[in-house]
Amino acid sequence: MKEENRRFLRRVFMFMLPVLIQNGITNFVNMLDNLMVGRVGDAETAAVSIASMLIFIFNLCIFGAVSGAGIFGAQFYGAGNTEGVRQTFRFKIAICTLITAAASAILIFFGDFFISRFLTGEGEPEVIARTAELAHEYLITMLIGIFPFALVQCFASTLRETGRTVLPMAAGFAATLINLALNWVLIFGNLGAPALGVRGAAIATVVSRFAEFAIVGIGTWVTREKGPFIVGAISKFRIPLSLTKEIIVKGCPLIINELMWSLGLTTLNAFYSTRGHDVVTANSINQTFFNVVAVFFFSLGPVVSIIIGQSLGAGMIDDAKRNAKKLLVVSLVIGVGVGAIYAAMAPFVPHLYVAPDSVHKTATVLMLICSAFMPFEAITHTEYFTIRAGGKTLITIIFDSGFMWALCVPAVFILSRFDAVSVYVLYGVVQFANVIKCAIGFIIVRRGRWATNIVGKNYV
Repeated sequence: MKEENRRFLRRVFMFMLPVLIQNGITNFVNMLDNLMVGRVGDAETAAVSIASMLIFIFNLCIFGAVSGAGIFGAQFYGAGNTEGVRQTFRFKIAICTLITAAASAILIFFGDFFISRFLTGEGEPEVIARTAELAHEYLITMLIGIFPFALVQCFASTLRETGRTVLPMAAGFAATLINLALNWVLIFGNLGAPALGVRGAAIATVVSRFAEFAIVGIGTWVTREKGPFIVGAISKFRIPLSLTKEIIVKGCPLIINELMWSLGLTTLNAFYSTRGHDVVTANSINQTFFNVVAVFFFSLGPVVSIIIGQSLGAGMIDDAKRNAKKLLVVSLVIGVGVGAIYAAMAPFVPHLYVAPDSVHKTATVLMLICSAFMPFEAITHTEYFTIRAGGKTLITIIFDSGFMWALCVPAVFILSRFDAVSVYVLYGVVQFANVIKCAIGFIIVRRGRWATNIVGKNYV
């Protein structure tokens, strides 16, 4: 291996390791959380899964909002413009506040309606009613913690864009330990506490999110000499109109994309649920463990934004293109390895849940299907972040959510109308679509038209 490639890989893993540790711990604890709830009962597992899908839509909208401004943040940092980084941070705070207010209102007034859309398949009426009640209970409690979650993303994304990945990792690590400990206490009623079941799981998550916000906020201020963007960011809250317009033009497509993609994924899960209540639980098991292993290539996404964004901001266009190709190779290797691990896990992990054998079997098959297409999922993830780093956000809508709604949703909707078509076929169609999406993304990245500097002018 050439020395140049060794230096590149060291740089990739230097940025990736803290993000990987943070996301890995978070998803591992979420897995334990899911397992703890799964030990309570089948209805509890399905309820948390359904409510989490609705929260997931909000989370992705927040990610889209901070990512839109983050394109500018990474390039401002690459250009050595601290004031530009500060202004993008302010924009994140403002837009995330608006999204949180809107999401809270929608979920409070229409949450029960959305929950009912996932309970249209076969199943005992008593179990379905119990699942709906528990999902509502979990959702309403979780809403208390969505604003601190949004603020954490504003801080963490800006810190990562400026090369500081350790503080968000430390805050996330502390929060997950708090979450795990409180889960053990509140779900099962240990240490004299009442056994609250799914409500206990939600309370634990809410408390951990407030703790994470406190740690990352205080930590950013205490170490402000390393991240001067925080100085005056709130007390002198002003965002130049010209920059606001630019971020909206580039960032709104990302918010729209994340919203439409998450709605598409939620719609697909609703179609899967038409195959029975067991499928809801099995799909929850599959998704939980997928998030644990996929953290390896999901953590590569922010690294792509940092490395390519900083090169573009510094005007090193050819360097950004070369790095994009190298990152695709890295994602392929990671995807193959992760897929093999997931396939090896499939016959065993579903049996950790207290559920009927039919749920265990369905979850195992879904995991095996998912593992076969994992390399393509990893590559498309890197392609998406590469295109986004150059500010080509309209293309990302077509590439990501556009692809979801033009191909995946219609195909699964049509197939789900036929009772003879199993959930395995429905799920397999969606996974196979990643092969087509991967090929399209490769062509876009290889052409290189995404590689542009978007901060080459002054904003006043």
